[in-house]
Amino acid sequence: MKQIIVIGCGRFGTSVAKTLTRLGHDVMIVDNDPETVRELSEYVTSAVQMDAVDEASYKTVGIKNFDVAVVTIGSNIQASIMATVIVKDMGVPIVIAKAQNEIHGKVLRRVGADKVIYPERDMGVRVAYNIATPNILDIIEFSPDYSIIETVALDDWDGKSLKELKLSHTFGLTVIAIKTGESINISPFADDIIRKDDIVVVLGSNDDLRKIKEYK
Repeated sequence: MKQIIVIGCGRFGTSVAKTLTRLGHDVMIVDNDPETVRELSEYVTSAVQMDAVDEASYKTVGIKNFDVAVVTIGSNIQASIMATVIVKDMGVPIVIAKAQNEIHGKVLRRVGADKVIYPERDMGVRVAYNIATPNILDIIEFSPDYSIIETVALDDWDGKSLKELKLSHTFGLTVIAIKTGESINISPFADDIIRKDDIVVVLGSNDDLRKIKEYK
């Protein structure tokens, strides 16, 4: 379980925070709007009303204890840059920041952001899964309860057939494709072998998909 702080909770930040919480992580949200803080308080571990560029406030919430900071401040570019600088300088190991455009993104990288995301290209849910589960490369919500994910083959899968792995039994997952380099095996057979570095595309319930991130 990671300790994650989400700074700025518009639509995108809210999506990230709620998804990370559902994935079992300890999530704090901070926003300067009291109504937003009140509404989100029931969905996350803790919710704090504060100025995102007030360094003293970050000390109060124990910013050094967080593993990841996600800066999703909306239209205030200056505030997003300042917040990124503050949390990085205060010792957060991984800082992910939302950018409005390429220029904004370049500035965020220069001031310390480890990763820059663009809302038009990165859905909040996808970003949350990437933070929580590095081996999951992409996710498509198939329905409210089911998703399709691309995941790097786990070490224990190397050299084994789908029949041996019994992913349906172990994880409750259906393998719909295996990518090996540039080739894609659609609807693989039970005897097909998974190799190290293969990308496995699977369908399953969101609860069953969580088992992959817990399987290390």
